[in-house]
Amino acid sequence: MHLVNATLINLYHVCRRELWLHHHGIRMEHTSDTVYEGKLIGETAYGERARKNKQVELGGVKIDYYDPKTKTVHETKKSDKMEGAHVAQVKYYLYVLHRHGVEGARGLIEYPRLRERTQVAFDPEADVAEIESWLADIRRILDQEQCPPVLNKPVCKQCSYYDYCYIEEE
Repeated sequence: MHLVNATLINLYHVCRRELWLHHHGIRMEHTSDTVYEGKLIGETAYGERARKNKQVELGGVKIDYYDPKTKTVHETKKSDKMEGAHVAQVKYYLYVLHRHGVEGARGLIEYPRLRERTQVAFDPEADVAEIESWLADIRRILDQEQCPPVLNKPVCKQCSYYDYCYIEEE
């Protein structure tokens, strides 16, 4: 059984091909200025965050910023272009907390450049079944021998895997 982390949840909602490649050790993030910029924003946008919040690791899932007083997961993102994937990632964190007995946790996605925030709620009755279906589908994709096909969508042009996916073999 594959250990699924929040990165894989995020990738599942963005690109099944990147999900498969990432899991199989083909990593291109180190070549991407966009990825570097996102990490820099995450590390510098809220200087007090590391002091006020705790890093939590549960069952192989690492939550960088969790406020135990308010039961809030904080996630910082560069842009809201992939907000659906961001929400899924935070819901997964909340699912993991729920599975470990933390009730009533909530999430907050912050977009410092946009000066916007998105609240993420977790409803066990509605969200557990949906997240468990994601997990089953992710495991199915990861078990495939062949890499899923290229998406061929506008978002691909900014992906760190772009050259890998669109190189023409002779």
